[in-house]
Amino acid sequence: MSADLPDVRQTRLDNYVDRYAARTKGMTASEIRALFSVASRPEVVSLAGGMPNIAGLPLDVVGSAVRDLVVDSGSIAMQYGSGQGDPTLREQICDVMRLEGIDAHPDDVVVTVGSQQAVDLVTRVFCDPGDVVICEAPSYVGALGVFRAYQCEVVHVAMDDDGVQPEALEQAIAAVRAAGKKIKFFYTIPNFHNPAGVSLSAERRSKVLEICQRADLLVLEDNPYGLLGFEGDPYRALRADDREGVIYLGSFSKTFAPGFRVGWAVAPHAVREKLVLAQESATLCPPVFSQLAISSYLTRHDWLGQVKQFREMYRERRDAMLAALAEKMPAATTWTRPGGGFYVWLTLPAGLDAKAMLPRAVTARVAYVPGTAFFADGFGNQCMRLSYCHPTPERISEGVARLAAVINEELELRQTFGPLQPGAGRNYDAPGPELS
Repeated sequence: MSADLPDVRQTRLDNYVDRYAARTKGMTASEIRALFSVASRPEVVSLAGGMPNIAGLPLDVVGSAVRDLVVDSGSIAMQYGSGQGDPTLREQICDVMRLEGIDAHPDDVVVTVGSQQAVDLVTRVFCDPGDVVICEAPSYVGALGVFRAYQCEVVHVAMDDDGVQPEALEQAIAAVRAAGKKIKFFYTIPNFHNPAGVSLSAERRSKVLEICQRADLLVLEDNPYGLLGFEGDPYRALRADDREGVIYLGSFSKTFAPGFRVGWAVAPHAVREKLVLAQESATLCPPVFSQLAISSYLTRHDWLGQVKQFREMYRERRDAMLAALAEKMPAATTWTRPGGGFYVWLTLPAGLDAKAMLPRAVTARVAYVPGTAFFADGFGNQCMRLSYCHPTPERISEGVARLAAVINEELELRQTFGPLQPGAGRNYDAPGPELS
């Protein structure tokens, strides 16, 4: 090698770059993770992360249950367990799902390390590189990361205030198959959507199931927020009306505590067997201690009453955010009105870019997640996700005020220097009634 040319091997930041599997090209840090170091600073009002507010948990009850678990059953709780999960907890999970109309047997349940692992296991079992997964537009960033890591192609389907549009879903299925590609499943968050905040209407639920049944297409129903509705009874799950065509995913992260990392999947028998095998190859078994701690909590505490307290707490925060948005946001800004869950999806006035605006927002001591994080194809730059679950109502109001000031400054800059290039905004129909 010439003395005038540097040795490329010595200037690489990663000497293993040529050795990684092709699938690692899809492994990138999410925009949410990149925000954590900034958003966690006390002077910043974070409307970004979807961290459950566990301040209302009865920590004395939880602490007592954990202590008794160690003293009375430590030799079991701290040992290996079943790859399918603790039998008693699986029975209790069936009781939880019955609130959403699901009649399942404990043998149908596979306990996972959070519902995030359940998404990973299902994708691993079903998807080869190049297979298509159909998702709502926008969709959950964690699921998109999984699909990308397994080299799937994501096809987005438009949503509005009543959830995914059945006609758009039907057209997407036809277009993908006409192109000769395999669709492995339709991934959906029907209740209090992350990030859109909307829910699939009752009328559309039957239509979506009918479309997928007619197309012989599996549905992956991800439902971490289903019990956190602010009005009325929980929505009826898609799985409740189709035992063979729907894999249902649930989690205790939002209704108890995320630190225990316990979720589950309910699947047809043959699929369940594959998920258990995939679980065993990944972790041998889900953490026994976490499972038994949650099982003890469900047995010893009024967990339904606790969920009701969570609902009231999040309702108060939702109301604070909607009131602040209505009071402070400039005209032509729109947003959704969630009936539960953690999130509001906000669409900026034409010409503004949420991702480009983020550094100025952080300088103004407010954080959010740009909409591009929730699309596999780079769209969503005119949108952002706002989370109301963790800050107090007062902090939410202050954060929205800071954000509105940044948006108004951006509008003034656009008036002076001109808007973004045509076509730079979102290309999907997105939920967002006019609430300015």
